[in-house]
Amino acid sequence: MEIHFFDLIDSTQRALIKDLKENRITPPVAYYTDFQTSGIGSRGNSWIGKKGNFFLSFALHKRSLPDDLPIQSIAIYFMYQLKELLTSKGSKVWLKWPNDLYIGTKKCGGCVTNIVQDVIVCGIGVNIVSAPEGFGVLDIKLDERRLLQEFFTLLEQKRSWKQIFSKYKLEFHKSRSFFAHIKGEKISLASAKLAEDGALIIQNERVYSNR
Repeated sequence: MEIHFFDLIDSTQRALIKDLKENRITPPVAYYTDFQTSGIGSRGNSWIGKKGNFFLSFALHKRSLPDDLPIQSIAIYFMYQLKELLTSKGSKVWLKWPNDLYIGTKKCGGCVTNIVQDVIVCGIGVNIVSAPEGFGVLDIKLDERRLLQEFFTLLEQKRSWKQIFSKYKLEFHKSRSFFAHIKGEKISLASAKLAEDGALIIQNERVYSNR
């Protein structure tokens, strides 16, 4: 993975997608900064970019992902592996369906994914030094460059969706105390069931993350 580091950028996600479309870069490639001024969050929201936090976007060809990975659940696939890496370092972080990292009851990170032709682009933000009111901060100190190398080494192993999902579903019960925004509505996950492809089954309707 070729990683480009920036002292300051408006959005790693916007910059990466722009450079991909203009053929300035070729996957696999990543953009990283600890200070972005106009980050992108889920559902078109902004991700407030406090200086010193973790802001990453990376691009991978679809063919570099496991064959059994449901494309609509790539957020779970990427974020659960990041969560595993963080917990291996002593964090108590957990993954709320489908793409949010939590410390206790407070969100400390999340991701958004896009598809550009045959390329998957994933943007990840994690509060590692500070957070807006109501949000959490990761509970361990990080060597960001080492974390990036370890994370991309994990992805290069191309672990199957079945392998990742078998672990994630054991922790899904933690999400049931929360809500998710689905089709513009805030829906309780209390009675949600998790399908094998990462979808939720709520009131007999199958719902995907669309992240």
